[in-house]
Amino acid sequence: MPSSFNYIREPAAIYARSFELVREATDLSNVPECLHPVVIRLVHACGMPDIVNDLAWTHDIATEAAGALRCGGPILADCEMVANGVIRGRLPAQNDVVCTLNNDEVPGIAVAQSTTRSAAAIDLWRPHLEGAVVAIGNAPTALFRLLEVVAETGLRPAAICGFPVGFVGAAESKTALQAHHNGIPFITLHGQRGGSALAAAAVNALAGL
Repeated sequence: MPSSFNYIREPAAIYARSFELVREATDLSNVPECLHPVVIRLVHACGMPDIVNDLAWTHDIATEAAGALRCGGPILADCEMVANGVIRGRLPAQNDVVCTLNNDEVPGIAVAQSTTRSAAAIDLWRPHLEGAVVAIGNAPTALFRLLEVVAETGLRPAAICGFPVGFVGAAESKTALQAHHNGIPFITLHGQRGGSALAAAAVNALAGL
């Protein structure tokens, strides 16, 4: 076994080369220019340039999400992995990052509603939801419940980054988002793929616009 390997060690060089390769590998021809930084960061987060074919968005997601963050809007995350993936130094207004999944009230709400903790936690978003940037990267039930809460209350987040992952409900929840977003700007990745890294990457990219 060799005592050392030939690889790039310098962090800035790794970062620059990574994004250079992502740009070379990603077809952005059908992506609006304002979303290029978002899509590039999404591909960087998962290593799969082909996700571009399954992305869907509203034309105003970049301007509305970035504007909400500049105005101090909070970021609502469905799980701690998403919350911890948000780079605080990129946030333009020291924005609050809120995750209610582990709040004491959540188990009781989940039992009362016969649902998951992830969905129950969305009910605790109500005081924060108006004008917020939502990032869902784990539970399809959280995205479904978000759409229900919006319909029930009339509260409107500024933008939804919908990236739940999995084989049960993930594809369906993202289809529901596209069909029932009620004019709320969104970006999502159709199908089973998604995850916390993608949801956090979307927020980090939007924060930098």
